[in-house]
Amino acid sequence: MARIQPNPTPNAQAQAMLDGVKKKLGSTPNIFKTMAHSPATLGVFTGALAAIADSPLGGGLREQIALVVAGANGCDYCASAHTALGKMHKVADGELAQNLQGKSADAKVQAALNFARKIVEARGNVPDTDLQAVRNAGYSEAEIVDIITVTCINIFTNYFNHVSGTDVDFPLVSTATVKKAA
Repeated sequence: MARIQPNPTPNAQAQAMLDGVKKKLGSTPNIFKTMAHSPATLGVFTGALAAIADSPLGGGLREQIALVVAGANGCDYCASAHTALGKMHKVADGELAQNLQGKSADAKVQAALNFARKIVEARGNVPDTDLQAVRNAGYSEAEIVDIITVTCINIFTNYFNHVSGTDVDFPLVSTATVKKAA
């Protein structure tokens, strides 16, 4: 049950952002409605999503990274949301389930997931070897910066959902069987 309820009466600024989310997604997920208590917070989140949408990583990989972060942090809301969004980006169901566990059938995707997971586990203090491994997998400096950004955006939403207790409004995907980050 939500500890912070979605805002039933967002101000005009927040409502305009919520309308944009609904237009893009076809509905307005609870995380956005809950963030609507603060137009500043909602603006940070929607702005970050809009900016990273232009990343060369592509939508599918961004969702796969979001899943490994959700798994590492034990966020069922994000696991559920990013599984649904990953399907919209044509990532296979089995691959999405594996991504939540930090695994991929694709070696290059696996390198990105390993790096994102390491960012979470090491709280950003990744060793040179991990940075070199993602480079060796073929990621450019720009793509590596975007992997860091996607990881951090998702740490923000994981923590937001943990604190607020956001009610899951997607088909439920549980992180119960995923080894959590220390």
